Amino acid sequence: MFDYEDVRRMTPQERLRLRQVLAEFDAPDPAGRRASQRRRTILLTLVIVCCVVLAAWIGLLAATLPRYYRAGDWRGAWVGFDIALLLTFAATGWAAWRRRQILIICLVVLATLLCCDAWFDVVLDARTRGFEVSLLSAILIELPLAAVAIQGARRLVRVTNAVMQRNRGEAGPVPRLRDIPLAGVSPEHPLSDLLTEPEHHLPAGASTGSS
Repeated sequence: MFDYEDVRRMTPQERLRLRQVLAEFDAPDPAGRRASQRRRTILLTLVIVCCVVLAAWIGLLAATLPRYYRAGDWRGAWVGFDIALLLTFAATGWAAWRRRQILIICLVVLATLLCCDAWFDVVLDARTRGFEVSLLSAILIELPLAAVAIQGARRLVRVTNAVMQRNRGEAGPVPRLRDIPLAGVSPEHPLSDLLTEPEHHLPAGASTGSS
């Protein structure tokens, strides 16, 4: 059995090989791969059907909706939206200050709301006296902030993956964001595994490290 001193005397290459061997022992059983593939096919088919239906719905709206429309509760819509944006900014600041993993989600939500804010400001102010202000606000404020938030989320995902990759004993550069696989789910297991409690996937005696 290895003890702390044995591991410390190992060369970096030997420790890398040890991590690789341990990762192989913890690899999931390949049984059930066919059922998992079938579930993935059903999920992808559902996504494709939703895309087709949404595209048809967009075409229908573009052909039938009036060009101008008097809104029912204009003040409530925009005040509510800005409150949501304010809360998202606050949550993002808290997550950054506390250095929590939820910061990634907060940044993505923040970027989405900022892009929506810019889009509706510009589109709804078209052909009005406030169009120039809305356009400048979108170009100089909302969209740059959204880009910063997305870039921050992207960097945090890559940093997290780099740590996981090192702990698995894998060498080499961090792959591009679109090439990084989902953590915690192997090709042999369904995506529904992500819905189980994280503690179920931890080895005995491990801690989540929450505080």
